Amino acid sequence: MVILGACVVAELMRTSNPVLNGRRFAGSAIFGESMTLQGTVNKTGLLLLCSIATAAWTWNMFMQTHSPAAVLPYLWLGTIGGFVCALITTFKQEWSPVTAPAYALLEGLALGGISSILELRFPGIAIQSVSLTFGTLLVLLLAYRSGLIRVTQKFRLGIVAATGGIMLFYLLQGVLGFFGIRFASINGSGAIGIGFSLIVVGIAALNLVLDFDLIESGVRMGAPKYMEWYGAFGIMVTLVWLYLEIVRLLTKLRGRD
Repeated sequence: MVILGACVVAELMRTSNPVLNGRRFAGSAIFGESMTLQGTVNKTGLLLLCSIATAAWTWNMFMQTHSPAAVLPYLWLGTIGGFVCALITTFKQEWSPVTAPAYALLEGLALGGISSILELRFPGIAIQSVSLTFGTLLVLLLAYRSGLIRVTQKFRLGIVAATGGIMLFYLLQGVLGFFGIRFASINGSGAIGIGFSLIVVGIAALNLVLDFDLIESGVRMGAPKYMEWYGAFGIMVTLVWLYLEIVRLLTKLRGRD
């Protein structure tokens, strides 16, 4: 839950921050190279490779020992370090050529640890979650490029508001958890819990559309070259959140068996 909360906070701050709208990009690359769509795609691929590499490392470590204690330090390092890098990148986009790869490497540590521990209990859940995450990315990209989904101001405000609501719920749940108060129905494998997870997965997925729109706006307005890293970072943040929510949904569905 702490990891999910950190991901949602990072996602909300990135998408709702007023300094990151299209007007910020206008004319900002007058004296240098401009951001390109292909460059952003390439850098997104590099970030994915970074996260896969560190995730595979922690995965292999756990599978050799079958001991959560072996990967927990790396899991927490990845969670806390990734969150810090996400905050820095959000407010210092010009640092993204350094902080975005650092974020990807750290999140890989966390995701590898979580996935390996859950894989032991629910065999096959990792590959299912990865497949669903990238399948969702592909479907939404095609829908966005074909014009089926258009990013209007109302759409953006709706997604940001929904993301904020999820963030507040996760924070509230975390605070109340210290006092022994649990939301059993929402966190359980019943109809309410599964329905809640489906809604959250949908909101996380729609944040990808905001990422696509942000990247296209940057390219159209001549954003500086480093914004390719920022655009790639934005997709990574959303994919990490989406993956975790899909894992959570699948564990609830498996819990019904």
